[in-house]
Parts: sequence; C-alpha cells; structure tokens
Amino acid sequence: MAAIKVLLVEDELRLAEYVKKGLEESGFTVDVAFDGQIGKSMALTNSYDLMVFDVNLPKISGIDLTKKLRAEQIKTPVMILTAMGTTQDKLLGFDSGADDYLVKPFDFLELIARLNALYRRSSEGNELKRNLQVADLELDLNEKNARRGGQLIPLTSKEFMLLEFFMRNNGKVVSRIEIAEKVWNLNFDTGTNTIDVYVNFLRKKIDQNFSVKLIHTVVGRGYMMKG
Repeated sequence: MAAIKVLLVEDELRLAEYVKKGLEESGFTVDVAFDGQIGKSMALTNSYDLMVFDVNLPKISGIDLTKKLRAEQIKTPVMILTAMGTTQDKLLGFDSGADDYLVKPFDFLELIARLNALYRRSSEGNELKRNLQVADLELDLNEKNARRGGQLIPLTSKEFMLLEFFMRNNGKVVSRIEIAEKVWNLNFDTGTNTIDVYVNFLRKKIDQNFSVKLIHTVVGRGYMMKG
C-alpha cells in the first residue's frame, strides 16, 4: 500500500521537524510549509491524502487557509493542530471546514491514531456512490450538498458530517458520546456543549422551515433522526 501523503503547515521549526520525523517513522510521507501562503500553494499544486495546519501561521492563518482551500473545492481532510483549545476555538476550526482538531501539547500516538482515522473515513467516503434519503431530505455524498423538498441547504463541512451520521442512523437514538467519536473523533470534556450547538445549527437549517421535524431530542439519551 502506498504511503499516506501529508502536508504539514507549521511555523515552529523544531515542532515541524519533530512531527515530520515522527510521521515518517510511522510510514507517512510528509511535505512541510512554514507559512500559510506557501502551504496554500503546495495544497493547490500537489495531491495530498491529509493536511495538518497550525492556527497562528504567518501570512495566512490555519483557519483562513482551510477556508480558502474549501472555497477552491479542495476536499482533503484537514486537522487543526494548535495550542488554542477552547470550545469557541474548536467551533471556529470546524466552521472553517476542518475535519479534526488536536490541542497542543499532544500525545504523538493520538496524533497518529487520529490521522489514520481521518484517512480511513476519507477513503471509505470516496467509495460511496449512492445518496442518502430520509423523508424529503436528500444528501448527495459525492457533491457534498443537502436538499430538503428540493431546496438546497448550505452546510459547513462539520454540519454535513453530522447530518450524514444522523441519516445513516435513521430511527436510532445516538448518544453525545457516539456523535463525538464518530463525527469529531474526539472525547469532549463532559462540560462542553459543542455537540448541542451543532445540532441546533443543523435543526435551524433542515427543520425550522418545515412542518415535519426530523431531528428529535431523546431526553437523557441523546438525539434521533426519524422520518
């Protein structure tokens, strides 16, 4: 099997060398950029399986870099690797189109595990050819868009992943822990409300203007899509 190719954009030279060395020892191949502008150029001109961005980068921040690449229809999975670890920081990262978020200092084995999980999810997603449908809600897995009653519903990357998870589990109660593990690949602090915030975002988009509600709260257990 070919090695997984990673673009690492990190301006701290020693950390970049440490991460590059560790990833290569784990079988990845790694290209490094030290500012967001160079990172953008490399991402647009080369093919990568995964990308890892710091937030506080020279020229273009990791958040803005992710937004710019998503605007260019670059769908390669992005992990944000940063010391900024509040819930609000994570929301900004996911809203930019990032797929995972790891806070420094980090355990290197966790970094490897998360990158492998991102790669697996991406590879599995690339093999999916059918759309998902629940009631009058349709999810196009190839074009990455959603429609309800024929109306296009704009979604962020993370909202799309959350909706896909709900639709694949139609009629089943899913806990917040399951959502965190399957959609974010994170074990959130018990006090965080990130999942509830995103569920509310999704409800406003797919349920608010329709008489039949598809996402339901199951008190004490989690959420269920039913349609």
